[in-house]
Amino acid sequence: MTRAAPPTPAAELLALLTLRLTPHLGPRRIEALRRHFGSAQTALQAPVGDLRGVPGLDSRSVAAIGLPRAAAEAQDEVQKAARTGVTLLGRGLQGYPEALEALDDPPPVLWVRGGLPALPVVPRAVGIVGTRAASPYALSLTRALTADLARAGVVVVSGLARGVDTAAHTAAVEAGGLSIGVLGSAVNVIYPRENERLAERLTVISEYPLGTGPAQHHFPTRNRVIAALSAGTLVVEGERKSGSLITATHALECGRTVFAVPGRAGDPRAAGPHQLLRDGAVLTETAQDILNEMGWGVAPAAPQPDLPPEQRRVLAALSVPVTLDDLQGTTGLALPDLQTALVMLNLMGLAEEIGGRWARR
Repeated sequence: MTRAAPPTPAAELLALLTLRLTPHLGPRRIEALRRHFGSAQTALQAPVGDLRGVPGLDSRSVAAIGLPRAAAEAQDEVQKAARTGVTLLGRGLQGYPEALEALDDPPPVLWVRGGLPALPVVPRAVGIVGTRAASPYALSLTRALTADLARAGVVVVSGLARGVDTAAHTAAVEAGGLSIGVLGSAVNVIYPRENERLAERLTVISEYPLGTGPAQHHFPTRNRVIAALSAGTLVVEGERKSGSLITATHALECGRTVFAVPGRAGDPRAAGPHQLLRDGAVLTETAQDILNEMGWGVAPAAPQPDLPPEQRRVLAALSVPVTLDDLQGTTGLALPDLQTALVMLNLMGLAEEIGGRWARR
């Protein structure tokens, strides 16, 4: 078979998008077409007889390739993306994250809103996931740990869901770091809606066309992207059968490292991390545990205000959420002095009590 001249990047992107919008074609079939014909554009122009020779294609998918409707929808999608400031990235083209090649079904096209940082094959990024109904302890630990990762130059990847995801994204950007939100909806349909303002501070990416709303089956699919974009995935809380555990499974399949936070015995939200720990996940209580495992150095200390010695001692002991009794044992302060220090730190917005434990804000 004679191969045509290589298409331009713009033409290849449009062809990939056309295939993406063609019925009965998923990521694996689109990649089979691209590999068989050398490009998506050539595949779109191929005769039916040649298409039938592509492994994995059935009669329905062969019949759908080249239909005018998909081409028209692709042209319209390109125009809408340009109007709304959304970037389209095609697999095999410049800008597409090479880290996604760790998947056996990378998205053929990504929709990106915001500047996507350059991510090498094994990126300096950590996925942080957990239950939407997170405990106060988990939220506090997520905020502290994520802020330290962000200050160490680690990109934080999560799914912009309620609970742990929201805490991770918020802490990362408030610490001056970069954070990527991988959506189960289009980049112009933020879910949940209360995170719309937060999403404006992130890079948000999706494999779904503009205007696509959230759907239950989208979320397990987007979890594989979180895992592949990250060198490691941290599970803070999650039940045994949860999206967080799905993400961890994808991370292992991509050859990535899995981290897990130990929780309270008997708490269903701790069942997932505990199972991961039994299976060999890295026990994680602080950002330094992750940095050490990945060989990424030491987390820089957060800038501290000029505090009296007692308050400095207490704040230093709040690297992880702790009870008042544990804090007294760590600091060696008398209870009245400790309580006074905590009140002052709380008034300055440096510490808070959640669920009977004290932690940094």
